[in-house]
Amino acid sequence: MTVFDLTGRRALVTGGAQGLGEGMARALAAAGATVVVADLQDSGAQVAAGLPSEHGQEHAFTRLDVTVEPDWERAIAATIDAVGGLDVLVNNAGIEISGLLTEVDPDDVRRMLEVNVLGTTLGIKHGLRAMRPGGPAGSGGAIVNVSSVAATIAFPGISVYSATKSAVDRLTRVAAMESGKLGYGVRVNCVYPGLVPTAMGAGLANDMATLGLYGSAQEAVGAVVDLTPSGRLGTVEDMADAVVFLASDAARFVNGAGLPVDGGMGM
Repeated sequence: MTVFDLTGRRALVTGGAQGLGEGMARALAAAGATVVVADLQDSGAQVAAGLPSEHGQEHAFTRLDVTVEPDWERAIAATIDAVGGLDVLVNNAGIEISGLLTEVDPDDVRRMLEVNVLGTTLGIKHGLRAMRPGGPAGSGGAIVNVSSVAATIAFPGISVYSATKSAVDRLTRVAAMESGKLGYGVRVNCVYPGLVPTAMGAGLANDMATLGLYGSAQEAVGAVVDLTPSGRLGTVEDMADAVVFLASDAARFVNGAGLPVDGGMGM
């Protein structure tokens, strides 16, 4: 057994039906955790069924709209009922809508605020309530929020997305302080993923060309790589392994922190 072994831990991953969320769910399961995949997409059930189960886990799926508080109440209860508790919450669900500030659409702003900020806030709220002493799980644990390298740099075309991911960083730090002051026993950290060639990442690159900021999607990707000392884009596995670390006992004294997983792009 190593400090990265999550055998016996119960984890809930939002936005787990695809992209980074699916990779994070897979990595947590491979480390031994029993995982509940939460998503608006019912395909999350197939993702849950296909997660590694070498440790005898029985993974599950729950439908969740992170912007709806009753959904959170139901999803937390369903998670605890399905897997017997909650030790790790990964607030991964998020959306990115590109746009120039001179052309910003208020509806796009509201949507990103709802999913990225309100959704993460509600996740922290109900994660802490479940894992704190006296809660329905009640054994402490770890919350990992997914911010973005966009919170640490000034990249054109993603101003509101950057603002929402900066908010995730601030929420993380205040949540860690409140958890500590009130004796909840829950560590709260976040990761700053760099650009990853998922559907969202590819969409962002295409948007940069459409907005006229770069000559093509390939040129936009090249600009990101040029800004990255490691000289490449990130992978889903890069991000997922960082989440496993923060969820594990290897990070037992890491609290209220933001971990860049961006190849140095945001330094």
